[in-house]
Amino acid sequence: MRISSRGRGEEGRERITLVPENVDDLWHLSYVLEPGDLVSGDTTRRIQRDDDQMRDTGGEREHLHVTIEVDDIEFARFANRLRVGGVIVSCSREDQLGHHHTLNVEERAEITIEKHFKADQIDRIETAEQAAENPDVAIATVEEGAAYIHTVAQYGTEEYASLTKPTGKGEYARPRSELFDELGAALSHLEVDAIILAGPGFTKNDALDYFENNYSEVAENIVTTVDTAGVGDRGVHEVLKRGAVDDVQKQTRIAEEANLIDELTENISTGAKAAYGVEQVAEAAEFGAIEQLLLLDSRLRAERQGDGDWDIDVNDIIDSVEQKGGEVTVFSAEFQPGEQLKNLGGIAAILRYRLQ
Repeated sequence: MRISSRGRGEEGRERITLVPENVDDLWHLSYVLEPGDLVSGDTTRRIQRDDDQMRDTGGEREHLHVTIEVDDIEFARFANRLRVGGVIVSCSREDQLGHHHTLNVEERAEITIEKHFKADQIDRIETAEQAAENPDVAIATVEEGAAYIHTVAQYGTEEYASLTKPTGKGEYARPRSELFDELGAALSHLEVDAIILAGPGFTKNDALDYFENNYSEVAENIVTTVDTAGVGDRGVHEVLKRGAVDDVQKQTRIAEEANLIDELTENISTGAKAAYGVEQVAEAAEFGAIEQLLLLDSRLRAERQGDGDWDIDVNDIIDSVEQKGGEVTVFSAEFQPGEQLKNLGGIAAILRYRLQ
């Protein structure tokens, strides 16, 4: 994310002009924007001709600069696009005022947001700005007969490839070099700046030796190897928990989320300093007992937009925690720790002391 300018808007609102530089930034913005916000940007719109002499052809598209009052936000990850819909409140053509329009926010397209930003929303934008310097990372996990590649993004990890090649003994066994070759070929086609190679036992080390002899560019991109008990999603979780990604991507929050959710579940299992569910967490916040508030981004957005079912205002909980010195971490619903938090109601807390 690149922030071009910051200033004050009308009615005490803050105005930020920014440029999303990748799909991660579009994802961040989908959780920053809310109904009622003002968003400005360049767009095209089909304009009907008011000319009795011309047959109606459905109008022609014109380039416009519009400001809309947001009523709908949709993040289309696989289209690399954020759709922001609303009523036009300012436009380079006055005859378009009051009409509904959808801004397609894409990478490297400048937009201006004017709203009463909440602290966690500003933090999200600034974190995305800092993350612009991060290298792209892939995690390759390998064991006998199977290998996986996951890419790391700010909204979570995604499986890029799953490879199986039975090795060892038996009718269908193949030389392990075949598995290493497929993994090396897949990694060589993946445009990343760094690769973490992980897995149980010595298989990953043998794979690294194979890459050094046959896929030198892949070997040069491998920045570290990590011992894990499993591969695939389980192996990736272990890599994140051990901080290997942090060594490469200092700004990533995924490893932090993995550690926090592990601490929370451990506290829950021992009946110690933990609370989950909105009522328990609100009570803990009232007593000033919360050290770390954990919130699921999708749930936070739903509650703020009036689509949730909590009887307690989530903003009141956040304000109470921050006023009493607690920390707030917003989890991504796209990643495994977020899924665990979702199962706990989308809100939980690590406490300073045990409540009753």
